[in-house]
Amino acid sequence: MTGLVVTWIADSLAIYAVGYLLRGVEVASLRDAFIAGAALCLINMLVKPVLVILTLPLTIVTLGLFYFIVSAFCLWLASEFVPGFMLHGFFTTIVAAILVSIFSAVVHQVLSNATKRTGDAR
Repeated sequence: MTGLVVTWIADSLAIYAVGYLLRGVEVASLRDAFIAGAALCLINMLVKPVLVILTLPLTIVTLGLFYFIVSAFCLWLASEFVPGFMLHGFFTTIVAAILVSIFSAVVHQVLSNATKRTGDAR
């Protein structure tokens, strides 16, 4: 359960940061970023594994580059469900997906290390 919450917070903060840095990504508020993070977590849990399996031959042929398209599709799908989170343009969506993945991984690592340290102190 803690891992899911950490992933949600990491995705939300990453979406908010990318919305601040990238011109074609609009995040209306921090609240909308957290709603978009929750939507992205659910999509990554439910939809992304199916897409990865279905597009595996294409991902192999492109030497893994098509995985960026799958990630961008999941981010776009999250933006369709959250009114305060908008993506403008195909290439902006791909760049945003890459940046969200990088930022989310960094934040996830920091939060995971922090929860491990507090768990060891008990």
